[in-house]
Amino acid sequence: MDIRRRNNIRVTGRPDGPAVVLAHGFGCDQNMWRLTVPALAEHHRVVLFDYVGSGGSDPAAWEERRYSSLSGYAQDVVDVCEELDLREAVLVGHSVSAMVGVLAARAAPERIGSLVMVAPSPCYIDSDGYRGGFSAEDIDELLASLESNYLGWSAAMAPVIMGNPERPELGEELTNSFCATDPDMARVFARTTFLSDSRDDLKTVTVPTLVLECVQDVIAPREVGAYVHAEIPGSTLVTLPATGHCPQLSAPEATNAALLDFVRGLR
Repeated sequence: MDIRRRNNIRVTGRPDGPAVVLAHGFGCDQNMWRLTVPALAEHHRVVLFDYVGSGGSDPAAWEERRYSSLSGYAQDVVDVCEELDLREAVLVGHSVSAMVGVLAARAAPERIGSLVMVAPSPCYIDSDGYRGGFSAEDIDELLASLESNYLGWSAAMAPVIMGNPERPELGEELTNSFCATDPDMARVFARTTFLSDSRDDLKTVTVPTLVLECVQDVIAPREVGAYVHAEIPGSTLVTLPATGHCPQLSAPEATNAALLDFVRGLR
């Protein structure tokens, strides 16, 4: 199988520089990193890709069984790293891709040497002693709405997820990204994302890890960032002066500065 075509791999930046892999979240594609790439490209080999079922990936490669589990997305990451023969890469995962990164790093420790988690959440549903931000009923309602009218759900929810109502163009961009995703594939990815529980996996992380949270995030509240930080030994938590769930778009300067500080410290 042609992995480069399957996952729409694009490599830019310095060919001999340390590798940084940028992994997008649900309903998005590699274009979500366009404001991050220039900050990295001068000194790093920057790898962009789309999960199968997203962006410019090959839709013929999509299998519901594989992508009904976060491990299926993690295998995409491992496949990309193996295709490019990456070693000790920095994996930057946004939203659900932060947890995908945990699984990928465990599956291929020689390929992934450190993790950056942007607005991560290991579990979206509240339980005793844990606040994920949603009740089980909230998630059931969210998924039911998404499955009954995906385009309508996207138009209503994308601006809420993005935050920053004073900048409506950001919400519109996320809406367009959601709407460009095949609805059937998006439904599977959404169910996989919002019903996942990766809390136990956090304890398995042994690589240097940066956790980036936002001051206000409707999808991943600050209690979640604190939880992730506490569960990953030796991790670093940075609270960005940003609101919404996509700081790489809403606050690129602060996001890039924190990312670069972390990456420089790995040398």
